[in-house]
Formats: sequence, structure tokens, C-alpha cells
Amino acid sequence: MDALASIVGSISNLMYTYILVILLIGAGVWFTIRTKFVQFRMFGESVRVVMEKPEQEGGVSSFQALMVSTASRVGTGNIVGIATAVCLGGYGAVFWMWVIAILGGASAFIESTVAQIYKKKHPDGGSYGGPAYYIEAVLHSRPLALLFAVSMLLTYAGGFNMLASYNLQSTFSGYSFYDPQVSPWIIGGILAVAVGYCLMGGGKRIVKFTSTLVPIMGILYVLVALFVTITHISLLPGVLANIFTEAFNFSAIFGGFTASCMMYGIKRGLFSNEAGVGSAPNAAASAEVSHPVKQGLVQMLSVFIDTLLLCTCTALMCLCSGVVPTQELAGAPYVQAALQNALGGIGPVFITVSMVLFAFTTLLGNFYYVDNLLIYIMKKVPSKQFMFGFRIVASLVIFVGAGLSMGLVWDLADVLMGIMAIINIPVICIVGGPAIKALADYTAQKREGRNPVFKKSSIGLDSKTDYWN
Repeated sequence: MDALASIVGSISNLMYTYILVILLIGAGVWFTIRTKFVQFRMFGESVRVVMEKPEQEGGVSSFQALMVSTASRVGTGNIVGIATAVCLGGYGAVFWMWVIAILGGASAFIESTVAQIYKKKHPDGGSYGGPAYYIEAVLHSRPLALLFAVSMLLTYAGGFNMLASYNLQSTFSGYSFYDPQVSPWIIGGILAVAVGYCLMGGGKRIVKFTSTLVPIMGILYVLVALFVTITHISLLPGVLANIFTEAFNFSAIFGGFTASCMMYGIKRGLFSNEAGVGSAPNAAASAEVSHPVKQGLVQMLSVFIDTLLLCTCTALMCLCSGVVPTQELAGAPYVQAALQNALGGIGPVFITVSMVLFAFTTLLGNFYYVDNLLIYIMKKVPSKQFMFGFRIVASLVIFVGAGLSMGLVWDLADVLMGIMAIINIPVICIVGGPAIKALADYTAQKREGRNPVFKKSSIGLDSKTDYWN
């Protein structure tokens, strides 16, 4: 396992040092310019459209699609991931996390709008889609689409779920009953059984469960983080000064890039908000809206909720607690030590409960994506017998993840997610034209005082689509 961890770690450093830094920042800047800073000028509109009802009775609303994508984005990475980045990369990692989120908002808008344009009709009357579908529809390359679908399947049913399981069990490490040799497997087993049971209810049940739990979970977490920050407000100016000072210490960054604040900020920012990775378009395609741009705006909002709100809350809550981040505290121990210092004995208990909820909703949101991927790979809705077997295997993966090492599960998740981004970002740069035209069509209708309604002919789109005709 040590040899495997070393190999995966080397691949992760190679990908994020030489490839993904350029792709993520370059694409974010490009789409920000092409959309005329959509993440700023249409932020208010994104808040408005998220509350619209679906076009058809019983369809998936923009809010439900937001909650599914947020359930996957908002997870253990918002707590343990940010704590890890700060402990290993320093205060400046927070700044680079913000940069990735702001630029990523434009990338998220493009990929989700394109997914809406090329979404497919489901036999039950709903819709589905994502990068695999727009790759095949526009680039006419099923092999490339299959490669993306398989990489996403491995990421969400494997890497991300193993990581969520590990992070959840690691929050119990501070309790007296925790035995490093036994407890991870027991906790992983309980989590695997609970998730497997919930999954047997199918996709609709997942949507309902996450749309109910995510807002409650997020609000409670933000309130506690704000309380800790406000009660330690005297430390905030120094924390902010350290964030910006370290973020622009380029001699330190480029002197050891693989362990720098920029590297950790980019890694944990991308893991947290997934902008440009190609995951959120799968949820975006399921929404019933009158115009594809509405889902682009909704998914852009999800990036901001995840990183600029929840991840920032974690960073400030920990850094303002009075506990100095160190490499030895990396991960859940730092969050627990911070809240122990700020809130006393109730602090670690709150984090444990939060991690259980965050991890659980992450796992369920991930499997919602997996269902759509299997439809694409198999060219049909999988049989009930197949899905039963698949979910049993996927639950076993959750069990295994709980017992692996921290370095291996993080690096494995980073590598698998990186493969998705390396495929999806160049693709949306090529096929993003219709999304830019759709945005112009949307804003033109808004200026006329209309509720925008999309027809593909209005942007000169000749490609065959299941909707918008």
C-alpha cells in the first residue's frame, strides 16, 4: 500500500503542477472574458432563477438540481479538505481557493448550459445528460465520451466515496474509544450499510433526501462558523493579512510548488467546487427549465455557495480559533482542535455530527450522478438486478475507503478528478459556443421584460437535440 500511495502521489503532483494549473486558470479567464464576467453581472439573476418551479408538473426543479450538485460538492472536503490545505500549504491556500472558485464560476456556467442544450429525454418523462452526451452530440466521438464516463464513474463511485468514508471515520479519532486498527473498519461498515439501504430507493428518493437535508446542514454549519469567527474577531485582521501575504510570496511558491499554498489551494478548491470537472452538468441536465442559461446560472451559484461561503467559513473558523495550523494537525484533527479551543467540549461533537451529514449527502449525490453515467455506458436504463449488484459493490468500496491512509485516498481522488478535468475543460472550450450565444439570447429577452424561453433556432443551432425544437 505504501508503494501504491507513492505512485499515486507522484502522478497527482505531476498533473497539478504541469497540466491542471494551466487548464483551470486559463479556461476560467477565457470563459470569464467570453461571458463578459457572467459570475459578477448576473449573480443576482442566479439567485432569482433558483427558486423557479419546473416547467412540467413533477419535474426536477432548478432548486432540486442545485441541491443534488451541492450535495456532491458540499461534503467532507469543505471541512477536512480546507483544514488539510491550510495545515500543509499555509494561510495563502485560502486565497488561491477563492481564485479557483471565482474563475471556476464561469467554467461551471458554460458546462452546465451546454449540458442543458444537449440533454436527453428519459423514458419516465424526465431528462438527463452531461459531458458524455455533449461530447458525442457535438464532437461525434463516442470513444472520448466513454472515456469521460468511465473516468467519472471511477471518480464518484470509487475515489470520492472512498475519501468521504475515510474523512468521516477520521473525525472519531479524537475520542477515547477510537482504535486505529479496528474503528475505521467498524465505522466504514456502518456507513456502507446505511448508504446501501438508502440507495435502494432509487434516484427520486436521492433528490428528495438531499434537497431536504443540505439546506439545514449548510445553515447550521455557517452559523457555528460565524459565531466562532465573531467571538474571535480580534484575530481576523491578522488572519486576513497572513492569507494575502503568503498568497503572493512567489519565491516560496515556485521554490517548492508541489507543497505550496497555490498547489493546495488549487487542489482543494477544485475538489470542493468541481467547477470545470464535468460533474455538475449531470445534475444540471435533469432540471426542467424554460432556458438552458437558467441552469448555467444555478450551477454557477452552487460553486459560490460551496467555496466562497462554506469553505471560507471553515478557513476563518479554524484560523480565528487561536490554534495555529501545523502539518501534524492536518485534516480532521485541526478542525477538532480549533473548535475545542473555541467552543469547549461541544466543538468536536458538532464537527463529528457535521461530518456524518456532509459525508452522507456527498455519497448520495455522487450515486445520483453514477445512475446517469451507467445509462450512457450501457445505452439503456440498467436492469434492477444490475443496479442492485452495482450498489452492493459500491457500498463495499465505501467500506474499504475507511481503512486506507489519508495520503492515498486524497491523492487517488485528486488523480481521478484531474482526469475528468483534463478531458472536460478542453471539450467545453471547443463546444462552448452555443452557451455563449444562449447567454446573449437570454439577456436580450430579459431586456425586453420577458421570461426567457429558448429555441435552438434562435442561436442558429442545427445539431439534433431532444429539446428546444
